[in-house]
Amino acid sequence: MQIALTKKLADALELKLPAIDETINPLFSWTANWTKVWDNRRSEDMLVLVNNTTRFNVAIYQVKRKDLKNVAEMMTAAISNTLLSMNLNPEMVSEYMRLAGEAEFVKNSNRQTASWVTKAGLECAFYVGREYNGIAKMFNDTVGASANYRYVDCSGSSNNGFTPSQEMINALSELTGRQPYKYRAFELLVTLDLEAYKAERRLIVPADIEFSQLHKVLQSVYGWENCHLYDFAIFSDSKRKPVARIVSSEEDLGYDKDAILMERHTLSEFLPKYKQLLYTYDMGDNWEHDIQLIRVIEEHDKESPYLLEASGQTPPEDVGGVGGFANFREIILNPNHPEYQDMKEWARYWTLELSDWKKRPRVIHI
Repeated sequence: MQIALTKKLADALELKLPAIDETINPLFSWTANWTKVWDNRRSEDMLVLVNNTTRFNVAIYQVKRKDLKNVAEMMTAAISNTLLSMNLNPEMVSEYMRLAGEAEFVKNSNRQTASWVTKAGLECAFYVGREYNGIAKMFNDTVGASANYRYVDCSGSSNNGFTPSQEMINALSELTGRQPYKYRAFELLVTLDLEAYKAERRLIVPADIEFSQLHKVLQSVYGWENCHLYDFAIFSDSKRKPVARIVSSEEDLGYDKDAILMERHTLSEFLPKYKQLLYTYDMGDNWEHDIQLIRVIEEHDKESPYLLEASGQTPPEDVGGVGGFANFREIILNPNHPEYQDMKEWARYWTLELSDWKKRPRVIHI
């Protein structure tokens, strides 16, 4: 595997590099840079790589200068982990990494790939800025995955461009002869009972999806704004007492010593042994989403998380729970109600019915 380093990264590594070998398959060639996420940081903190054929992005955060001594191993691991994080066939990924071989550094002299890696750095920095506070010490070598779903080489229309994710998938499948997807998955039925009606979403998710990722999927398909606390509870046959409660932060453990911090925990640790989960969002409004396991798909061959069906509009945020929503709905259904105009302005773009786009079956990119 040939990795062309920008001058900034080469200088940080104190390396004198040979020129790029143009005879190497471009699919095995990457361009790498070391860049900042936060303006108030003196040193760089993220490594970014872009594949020279597919423009596939890989990013590693946080990377300090002292970490660069293991940069070759770090980069190859990040490439593999990013591909695997997108649920690609492990056999296909393993074969690509074997064919690509060990990382060898060269000097970047290509302005186009330098431009690509700079743009990728900005995209990945936006993601990190949304997800992390920049204070906590952490390491994540798959933060570049989300940027691969954005269209590139397009002039105002996606018809003129492509997504690096699909370009990489096609290239790897052709190279290795392996099918792109082959993994265990769960079909789930999620129900939010609003008394007036039920808002339901039927999904396919990877069996090994982490709870933090499942939270993002549910936020997306229900249109929540991810601005409140949440947790998961796993039940056996009875809903009286959960088998386990999964929480998102260490602060939650102070209120429930038996709770489990969700970091790195996956859905397959509890399903299909248990078939009922409860996802609660906003501990004030207390939106309880009942999650039922419908079936286990042993060898799923398509991309996921995937929304199969959707029905029932989600209430507006901060409406006051099920009771508050009933009052809100009564007002919004009656244009002659004295509070109608105020409520309409408060709800802004909220609509009574779920739009056709939100009902549309689609891959959920998180």
